[in-house]
Amino acid sequence: MLESLPIAATKLASIVVFRGVKNAPVLRALRAFFECEGDESERVERYADFVAALYSEGRDLSRYLLNAAAEDENQYVILRSRGEPVPAVLADAVKGELGVFQEISDLTAEGFRRLIGFDGYLPGFESEKLDFAAEFEKRIDKINVTGYGQYARHTMFRVVDGEIKPVHTPDRTDIAELIGYERERQELLDNTEALLRGLPAANALLIGDAGTGKSSSIKAVANLLAPRGLRLIEVPKAELFAIPAVMEHLRDNPLKFVLFIDDLSFEKNDDAFSAMKAILEGSVSVKAPNTVIYATSNRRHLVKESMSDRDGDDIHINDTIQDTVALSDRFGLTILFTRPNKTLYLRIVHELARAKGIPETSDLDVRACAFALRRGGMTPRAAEQFTDSILSKPWEGEN
Repeated sequence: MLESLPIAATKLASIVVFRGVKNAPVLRALRAFFECEGDESERVERYADFVAALYSEGRDLSRYLLNAAAEDENQYVILRSRGEPVPAVLADAVKGELGVFQEISDLTAEGFRRLIGFDGYLPGFESEKLDFAAEFEKRIDKINVTGYGQYARHTMFRVVDGEIKPVHTPDRTDIAELIGYERERQELLDNTEALLRGLPAANALLIGDAGTGKSSSIKAVANLLAPRGLRLIEVPKAELFAIPAVMEHLRDNPLKFVLFIDDLSFEKNDDAFSAMKAILEGSVSVKAPNTVIYATSNRRHLVKESMSDRDGDDIHINDTIQDTVALSDRFGLTILFTRPNKTLYLRIVHELARAKGIPETSDLDVRACAFALRRGGMTPRAAEQFTDSILSKPWEGEN
């Protein structure tokens, strides 16, 4: 039990390994309370600041501290995640700091009232009784699926200016909600599960008509496997040059990662083309065993060709053509998403209508086909847009 405010402040100030936890808003506010030398009113206000910070993270102090400690990116957690020996001095520091967290987690609103010496109202909070060190060890034992740092708190990311940033409102596509293309998605799923099991997994190229669900399939697989330690990082085309640095950063992480490149294509003489070839060749400087690249494209050869490429501008015409197709050949797995036939398109329409509570009137198929014709063809995207259009306005078929 924390004996007094000055002693509590000193103990919290001594935190070294878990500095990220100490400097986060909740414990920063708690330290301000511990260090407060003002009158009763000021101490109550500092306490209220602490509770307000805790409420923004939940209401349970013990659970907050446990999650913050287990997710903190520090030298101890990194060494444990790699299975490397932990120096005794570092292990001792962690043991002592977890003891401080144990004392803090044992505090209650009533305990704070006694520390303050206040008999009036104080906002309360929850604090589950935990063996902090034991619970922390359980979390570390599962770090290969829970991760640490931002990878423990988020499942989808995006490369921005060479840095990996979390996506705070990720696409929640559920694989069970996708209709059709079951064989194609199973190929992708099997390859990704091989990655999770530490088996050889191929970089994958998903090609086919626009709107057939290539990107949705990748995101759905990522969502399905996130609880098993998979994370998805979207890499815009402008950030392709950052991939080697990204892979190097991820190399020793216990999680597995999909680098997702959407709508991949290049203009002739595009500098990013050569960079992408080198990345897919898997040179020692870029290949990471816990990472694969999944790309989508509407083009089989990825590089836009002109007739002059085929008709003789270049003395080595065949070499030019071969260079344009070589990139797609460097993906170990190519999955083709073809435009659905009418039967599959209408199956998608009917299943989406059922899921959205849309009545299946006699002219549903006719309207769905007419809608697809106006939108350039029968695709899962057209089916989605058609059913959404019904929900957005009264349907003439019901009048």
